[in-house]
Order: sequence, then C-alpha cells, then structure tokens
Amino acid sequence: MAPAYFAIPGDLAAPTGGYEYARQLLHAVPALRHMQLPGGFPNPSEADLTVTADLLAGLSSDAVVLVDGLAFGALPERCLEPVRAAIVALVHHPLCLEAGLSAERAAALTQSERQALTHASRVIATSASTAGWLATMFDVPVAKLSVAEPGTEKRARAQPAGGPTRLLSVGAVTPRKGYNVLVAALAGLVAQDWRLSIVGDLSRNCHHVALLRVEIENAGLAGRITLEGAVDEARLESFYATADIFVSASLHEGYGMAVASAMAHGLPLVTTDAGALADTVPPGASLPCQPGDMPSLRVALARMLDDPALRASCGAASWAGGQALPDWHKTAAQVAAILELLQI
Repeated sequence: MAPAYFAIPGDLAAPTGGYEYARQLLHAVPALRHMQLPGGFPNPSEADLTVTADLLAGLSSDAVVLVDGLAFGALPERCLEPVRAAIVALVHHPLCLEAGLSAERAAALTQSERQALTHASRVIATSASTAGWLATMFDVPVAKLSVAEPGTEKRARAQPAGGPTRLLSVGAVTPRKGYNVLVAALAGLVAQDWRLSIVGDLSRNCHHVALLRVEIENAGLAGRITLEGAVDEARLESFYATADIFVSASLHEGYGMAVASAMAHGLPLVTTDAGALADTVPPGASLPCQPGDMPSLRVALARMLDDPALRASCGAASWAGGQALPDWHKTAAQVAAILELLQI
C-alpha cells in the first residue's frame, strides 16, 4: 500500500482540540506517519513556507498526505503546485473565521484557503456545519467533501461537590472563545453564589489574556473567576467530574470538542449556537444564545443558576446526547477509508 502521511504544524502535544484530533488519529491509524511542519502556522514565516514546501515536494507520487487545516489554508500556490502526492485537507474550521483578525488578514486567509482547497483531492471536515461553510464560502465540490466528527470518550456522570455552583469553561484563551463576553455576563450576577474555572492554554494570545485579566479585575470577579491554564488529562477530567454547569460563549466552533466532553459527563449546558454547536448540542441540553450577545448569555446563566430542576432536566438531555456521540474508533475508520481510496 502507498505511504500515508499526516502533516501537522507545531507541537503535537499542544493542549487544543485540533491537536487532540491529530494525536488520536495517529494512535488509531498506525500506517499514518507523522510529518512535523514548522510551528508558525497559520501565520508562517518565509522560512516556515520553504521548509513546508520542501517536505511536501519530497513525497512520492504514490503517497497520500493528510494536511491539518491550521497549516493547509495558509499555504500559498508555490507550496502546493509542485506536490506530486495526493492531498487530503483536514479542516476544523476556516481560518478566516478566527475572531480578532483584521479585515485585511481575514480576506487574505479567505483567498489563500480557497486557492489551497483547489489542490486537495479530498477534503475532510470535522462537522457538517464546517462542510457547509466549505461548500458555500470556498466553492468546494460536495463530491470532494467528507465529514469525520471528533470522537468522544465515554465518561462517568459528573458528581458536583456542593458549595458554590461550579461553572466550567474549557478552551484556549483566545478572542474566538468569547471569554470577555462571559466575564461581562457574570459581572451582573454577583448576587448568586458561583465560581468559574476557565481551563485552557494561556500562551496562544498573551495580549488577549492580559486584557481578560484586567476585565476580570475591573468587574470585581478576581475571587470568583480563575484562569487555570492548560492542564493534564487527569486534572481536566477532575474539572468536568465536579462541575455543576458547563458554559461556552464561543463566537465560532468547527465542532466543539469541549462541549461534547461536557455532554459525556452529563453536564447542563449554557452555550452559544455558534458554528457546529447548534448541531452538536441536542434539544433540551442547553440554554442557547447568540454568539457575542452578552445580555442573552446573562439571562441564560441566571436561569440555570437559579433553577435546580432546570439544571437536572438539561443535564439528563446532555447525558443522553453524550452517549450517542461517535468514539475515536469510528472517526479513525472514517478517515482511514478516505485515505485508502486515494492509495494505489
């Protein structure tokens, strides 16, 4: 069988959903060989592009290369035109939908990703929502598109520890996750007894993290909101296992792996309906609100904090939905089948 590679930028151990997807695929598909790309993507230097172009051009014509979308959408023509291997793009969400981009950068990424996608023999999206964006925004033919949702491990149901209501939000602290909106919403709920843990990488956007710390301090919430940073798997599991409510204020999600994990623990949800979340979260599991809509988020949080019966009802729907989510074995089998179609 022809060789198959998985080209992934940066540190494979990075604590994000995209890298977890990559780690799981490499573990479950032994024939898939890790090709490490430079870590500058999606904002590569000229040196990063030169290294990447050389790596891709060095693949044989009978090879297949799965390229992670964090890099793929930022690759210019000169990196892709010489590639002889069959290219499969893995897209978690279009790069131009990352919050905090200037209009010029978003437009450049839109054009770059549209052009790069014309070089892909197949495109794998991690949700039907993302596949829809690729078809409508980037003119990817439906025949080239496949969906392979992330897997979700089965977990024991959460057992809250009592005391103040424990709110949990998980994801790297970047503008797209909407933590500033969440802080503003909670600033109006100081009469309720709650604590919020934000678990996620603090190194992705240090300027944004600094601004968020100031917002927390100015809101008088420094004693209630904790930025936990990135944690190991055991510690993350302990946060899920003892939470009362899971909150996602995200402005866009290509799938929402943290929300899926919350469902696997049977946590009641307060989420936006951003991107794929409207499809991932089952009816009755969440009090949904519009991305960036602070007043509606505050109302939803207040309702969930004040109503134990509502929390129980949403938790039951969340648990039922979590049990129906695909596992990593199914995800890996879907990706492997797509790669095999292109192997000689």
